[in-house]
Amino acid sequence: MVHAVSAYDVAARVRDPELPVLTLADLGVLRDVTESGGRVSVTITPTYSGCPALDEMGADLRRSLLAAGFEQVEVRTSLSPAWTTDWISEDGLRKLREAGIAPPSRLGPRAAGPVPLNLVPPSRRVACPRCGSSRTAELSRFGSTACKALRRCADCDEPFEHVKEI
Repeated sequence: MVHAVSAYDVAARVRDPELPVLTLADLGVLRDVTESGGRVSVTITPTYSGCPALDEMGADLRRSLLAAGFEQVEVRTSLSPAWTTDWISEDGLRKLREAGIAPPSRLGPRAAGPVPLNLVPPSRRVACPRCGSSRTAELSRFGSTACKALRRCADCDEPFEHVKEI
């Protein structure tokens, strides 16, 4: 069967259940989409291994692809390589800012080997997505989801969430 739209295009439009301003492609969790004879295989990498939205992402992908006319849909999870906030697209970073959520900074390449455990939150400046001020303070290390922190701007006095660098 020939489809009017590719399986990748359908999957790339599925929104993240926890950050609905982003698609799974924007967020970088959509890793691979292959299609052959009406059968689609999608590979996603969650933001972290215990991500509570993983089942919902898979269900949303299946629903969207089946509704687009694909007959069989398999959603796979790959934990390696581990997701990083560096996988968020430039368009995704822009969408976060426009939604009033401070995007993560780019981390760049990581050294091989074990990941060091640091129990002290990073003390760095996060610009307010509303007014741009760097005079912000962390109110809580965890916001509405584990991957976000809650902050407040000292200049415009607005609270906002910040996607933490991973």
